Amino acid sequence: MNANQKKTARMIDQTLLKADVTEEEVEAFCTTAAKYGFASVCINPAYVPLAHKILKNTKTKTCTVIDFPLGAGGLTSKAYGASAAIASGADEIDIVADIGLLKAHQFRAFRTQLAHIMRTVERSSAHRAEKKSERVIVKIILETCLLTDEEIVAACKECVRCGVDFVKTSTGFSTGGATVHAVKLMRQTVGDSCKVKASGGIRTASDFKAMVNAGADRIGTSRGVKIVDALAK
Repeated sequence: MNANQKKTARMIDQTLLKADVTEEEVEAFCTTAAKYGFASVCINPAYVPLAHKILKNTKTKTCTVIDFPLGAGGLTSKAYGASAAIASGADEIDIVADIGLLKAHQFRAFRTQLAHIMRTVERSSAHRAEKKSERVIVKIILETCLLTDEEIVAACKECVRCGVDFVKTSTGFSTGGATVHAVKLMRQTVGDSCKVKASGGIRTASDFKAMVNAGADRIGTSRGVKIVDALAK
C-alpha cells in the first residue's frame, strides 16, 4: 500500500455488526483488517474473544459496541456490558448514549451516567488479565440524527467533562448516519478536548474525505477495504 492508503487505514474502524454474522466471517474479517492495518475492527460483543485472539499481536485493535443500537438498556446494563467486553479483550468500546435523557434535556443525569461508566472502564482496564499501560478507549454514540443541534452540543460538552475519548455520530441503525454538519458541530464543540468519530453511511473515498475535512479523527465503516483500495492510484 502507498502512504496515503496506510494513513487512511489507520483512521478506520472496520465494522461488522450484522445480526447474522458467523464465526467464520468474523475470523476472515479480522484477518483482512490486520492485513490492511485498520485502527480497529468493530464487532458484536460475542465475538470479542475471537477478535482479540486474532489481533492481539497486530496494530489493529479490538472494538465492540455496548447497549447497541438503542442505548436504552439503562446504566446497569451499560456498565456490565462495558466491564464484560473489557474482560473479554476489547481495547475500545463504543457505547450508545441514552438518547431519551438527551431528548428530555436531563443533562445532569446523562453526566452522572457517563461518569459511572468511565469509572467502570477505569476499574475494568486496571484488572485486565493482560496488563496494558493504556485505559480502554471509550466512544459515546450520540445518534445525532435524532438530536437537535442544541442537544448535540450539550451532549458533547458532558462527554468532555467526563473524559470520554471520542464522541461518535451514529449507530448506522437509526433514521440517518453521519453528516458533514453534525461532524463540524461536534468538532467545534469538543475542540481538542476529545476526538470525533463519524459513522453511518460512509461508503466511498469521497465520503471518507468529506468527514475528515469536517473534523473527524476516526471513521466507522463496513467499506474500509473498498475505500482504501480506491486510493491505490
